[in-house]
Order: sequence, then C-alpha cells, then structure tokens
Amino acid sequence: MKKLMMAVTGGAVLGLMVTSQVAGPLLAQDQRSDASVYEQLDLFGDIFERIRAGYVEEVDDRALIEAAINGMLTSLDPHSSYLSAEAAAAMRVQTSGEFGGLGIEVTQEDGWVKVVSPMDGTPADAAGIMTGDYITAVDGESVMGLTLDDAVGLMRGPVGSEIVITVVREDEVEPFDVSIIRDTIRLTAVRTRTEGNAVVLRVSTFNEQTFPNLRDGMAEQIEAAGGLDNIDGIVLDMRNNPGGLLNQAIMVSDAFLDAGEITSTRGRDPADGERFNATPGDLAEGKPIVVLINGGSASASEIVAGALQDHRRGIVIGTNSFGKGSVQTVVPLRGDGAMRLTTSRYYTPSGRSIQALGISPDIIVEQPRRQPVEEEEDDTPPLARSEADLRGALNSGLSEDETRQIEEDRARAEAAAQLREDDYQLAYAIDILKGLNALGPTRIPGN
Repeated sequence: MKKLMMAVTGGAVLGLMVTSQVAGPLLAQDQRSDASVYEQLDLFGDIFERIRAGYVEEVDDRALIEAAINGMLTSLDPHSSYLSAEAAAAMRVQTSGEFGGLGIEVTQEDGWVKVVSPMDGTPADAAGIMTGDYITAVDGESVMGLTLDDAVGLMRGPVGSEIVITVVREDEVEPFDVSIIRDTIRLTAVRTRTEGNAVVLRVSTFNEQTFPNLRDGMAEQIEAAGGLDNIDGIVLDMRNNPGGLLNQAIMVSDAFLDAGEITSTRGRDPADGERFNATPGDLAEGKPIVVLINGGSASASEIVAGALQDHRRGIVIGTNSFGKGSVQTVVPLRGDGAMRLTTSRYYTPSGRSIQALGISPDIIVEQPRRQPVEEEEDDTPPLARSEADLRGALNSGLSEDETRQIEEDRARAEAAAQLREDDYQLAYAIDILKGLNALGPTRIPGN
C-alpha cells in the first residue's frame, strides 16, 4: 500500500514538473493576471469600507453591492444588467403578457433614455410618445447618469398615478413635458383584421401569447373571407415592435416557412452557436406576404423580417429597423435576483448580422407626418362630374346586381383612398399584395 501511494505521488510530481517545463511562461503570466484581479478586488473592498465609514449619510450595504454589480454589467453594453428580485419578477410578468407601467420600450444612448417604441394601445401610445424620442427627465428629475434600470424604476408607479416625462424630439426645437397616467398594460400580442382582400396581422410584441394569437386570428379572418382563395395575401405589420421572446419569433417565422434556417446565434465560443430551422407547413399556403417594419422594429421582429426576406418568402417594406441583434441570457442568482447578460449575436439565414445594422427594407416607404389643418382651410372636395350627371344621358342598362357590384367596387376604392390618408405604409403594402396576386401563383415569392 505504501509503495502504491508513493508511486501515485511520484507520478503526480512528475506530471507537475513536465507541465511546468512546457507551459511555465504561460502559467506565470496567468498567475500575474490573477494577482492583478485580486488586487483590484482588494481595492473594491477598500472603497466599499471607506464608503460605509465615511460617506456623509448612512448607506445600505445591500444597495451598494447591487449597484456595484449592476455597474459592472451595464459597462459591457446597454442590454446587460442586474435584476433585483423585484425586477426579475416584473420581467417574468411582462413576458407573460400583462404588467403595469406606461407601455414603452426603451434603451440607453449617450446617457439618455431613448424610446425604441411605444406599445399599441398603451398610455405612452395615447400620449403621442414616438420612436426615437429621448426621455431626459422624469417628474423633473434628470435621468442623466442613471442606469437604464434605475431610469425605468423612476417611471414605474401605482396604476392611476400621474407621471410627467420631459421629451427631446428631433423635429422640436425645445424639450417638452408629457403627462401620462400609469395603467395596467395588457398586451394583445397580435391583432388581426381584413383590409380589402388582405389579412393584416398586427404583431405588437413577442410574448407567450404571440404565436397562438397569430394562428387563431389568421384562421378567423380567412374563414370570414370564405377561404384562402378569396384573399390576396398577408400583411405582417411589425412596426414599433420592440421584440421579446426568441422562441416566439422562431414560431412566427416557421408559420410561413416550409424549410431552411430561421436564424442563428454566435457567441464568443464557436461551440456555443445555435441554428434554428423551419419545419414543414405554411399557414398561408404560399400566399404572398408583405412585411412592414420601421425604426421601432427591434430584436425578435428583426429576426422574423430577416428570415422571410432571406428566403424570399415576403417583401419587406417600410424603413430600416432598430438593429438590436444581441442575445440576452437571463441567469437566476441567489436571493431570487437574476443577471441579464449578452451572450451572443443574431444572424439572418444568409449570415447577415442584425446588431447595429438592422434589416433594410426591399422597398423604402416613409410614413408621411400628419400636417395640421389650418382652420380657415376649406376641406370640401371640388364637385366631381361624370357622364351620369349630364342632362339626357343614356340609361346604363345595368341590372340591379351589376349596379350593386359597381357600388361595392366604388366603396372599396374609397376605403383604400381613406387608408392612404390614415396609414400610407399599410396602404402601400396592400397595393403590393394586389399586384402580386394579379400576377398569379407562379410569380409569388417563395414558390
């Protein structure tokens, strides 16, 4: 037994000696690096103790440490952060589709809070908050120097309470205040309707309800139209969609793709990369798709737009998307808190990086800003005259059915004209679908 122990020990020492000879310089370098790290940690401890002992007011030890952790994470990029137990619980509620607040997705840029997009039907949306706005103060308190989570914390509060945010907008000379009443945000992830012969799927966020909402809403609209043969195609409207759950973006993309890659993620270690592929089945059965995006379309919505664009399954129109192409992994921590850490980047099927570049539309279509109508301006359209208005004009000789059909066509044309006034980008998308449908099934993208 004693000989065996000696043999084992001797072998271990020999292995250590051989290793030291081969990798000695590298090991010495690692040791110096470790020593430097420990020196910095000692420095952190010294500062922590000095703050506790000498700061002008008594401090909360836990709050100090949480702030230090969050500062370490937020120094990496705008999307990495520490989540306290309360913030982690709020995030879980938000992804389930119901939460309290203003209904606004934000990021941080140059120390200010920048609006990615207001969410449909929320207090922020009703108050006129726009993509690209900068929030510089909350109830008179500047957000400069605050972490993103701290700034968002200022905007949280009891449902029904008032908040005043100071906004800087590109087209406005001076900052201005906006008063908003906080409310419970209940997100309907997908709203569906039919415009003309096009089924419009308005996807406002990617939470646990998104794919079920889309699938069921689309089926209802197609059934109401009397089947797929009676529609021109699908408008997938993801404007001002700030993103959300990756698995929902994959499911929505897969809903319209039969095969091929949807997206891939690549991290620091190539072995950690993942690819997500489509499975057979297309809810639209090859009907043409037009995808609507703008500067408020981010993250998951960019994944869907990029996948349909690369596979030539849909035509993307609108304006360049936000460019949020990084993956955040939420890591549970002790004490019910969590860490949100950027671990990889998204890529489209063709290998394009979304990060900071966004998705470029196939056709750029700007949404015209509404011009205020002057009070003295006369909105009465000029009197239109036709053959039927002429005295003694011949009777058309049309039957009641033919006359009714003409009136229905005229009503649709008037509705389309009104839509161009209300939402030019959507009207443009529907016009494209009409053109694609007129070309016949052999010309539909993706077939």
